[in-house]
Amino acid sequence: MAERISQIGEFGLIRRLKDLLLKEGVAGRGVVLGIGDDTASFIPRSGQEVLVTCDSMVEGRHYLPECISPHDLGRRAMISNISDIGAMGGAPLYALVSLGLRPETAVADVEEMYRGFLFELNPFHASIIGGNITSVGDSPFIDITLLGEVPEGRSLRRSTARPGDSILVTGFPGRSGAGLRLLLEKKGMEQVEDHPLVRKYLVPGHRAFAGRAVALSGLATAMIDTSDGFLGDLGHICEESGAGADLEQNKLPLKQDLIDAARVFEEDPYEFMLGNSDDYELIVTCPPENVTGVITALSEAGVESISEVGKITSFAQQIRLIGEDGSERRIEPKGWDHFG
Repeated sequence: MAERISQIGEFGLIRRLKDLLLKEGVAGRGVVLGIGDDTASFIPRSGQEVLVTCDSMVEGRHYLPECISPHDLGRRAMISNISDIGAMGGAPLYALVSLGLRPETAVADVEEMYRGFLFELNPFHASIIGGNITSVGDSPFIDITLLGEVPEGRSLRRSTARPGDSILVTGFPGRSGAGLRLLLEKKGMEQVEDHPLVRKYLVPGHRAFAGRAVALSGLATAMIDTSDGFLGDLGHICEESGAGADLEQNKLPLKQDLIDAARVFEEDPYEFMLGNSDDYELIVTCPPENVTGVITALSEAGVESISEVGKITSFAQQIRLIGEDGSERRIEPKGWDHFG
């Protein structure tokens, strides 16, 4: 029978996790104290801005435990934080992980979740340096605070796009949202968890290496990750920059598996591409003369698909979709809202 948290207690679990991190994690650069004291401590590097982000995942709201393995759940939770650091042009350094767990949770499942965290952190030589564990009767959760760094003066914000800038997007936004629909509705499919769109939802990946490359190039004006959906996150850039955007429909990237899924649901594939979907792609704005340089930076960082989809305009918070026939339609930049 699987060993439960209730059998070894909070401190027994902490010891197990500490041992796992020592064996399978990496030693974080500049760490003075890690797990085991009242606080962790580290010495920041000279010339680096410190970036801090946090994100939570609640069972039933952000993930379905019956549809995702503990390892993939750990990866997914860490990816959302790494993506935020990458969208500022930074690299992750240290994570603090807080968990709310049921006493009957299997210890092996928690260990596998931590292996998922490490799967995403180790390539950056980033480490888990602390956290908290508490018991819950209902609604287990994962809450991660991630610290990173970016060279001073190189961070990219969502508030600095300028009218006339070109808008670029990596990959194919909307695939994660379509994967969630397939997972929830099945549509007569067997082994739906193995569908590429469902895998994109369960383990979406991040573009942190690419985001850092763009920031270091000095060629972009603004950047954001698509954690709320392409249109919603472009809307954040427009709102914070006091600008608008024109999108050319025939330049919006659609992958065939998304087109096929839209056909199954009898919906317009552009609705998926523009709508709520946590794909963790990058939206980048830059002057038109810098487009080639930004594409080169992204490509050299491993991004295979990059699309120039429109322009930033001076019409504050107005986003227009320009059809193939030249027609113009104003669209609302609605993204994922936890209280919506």
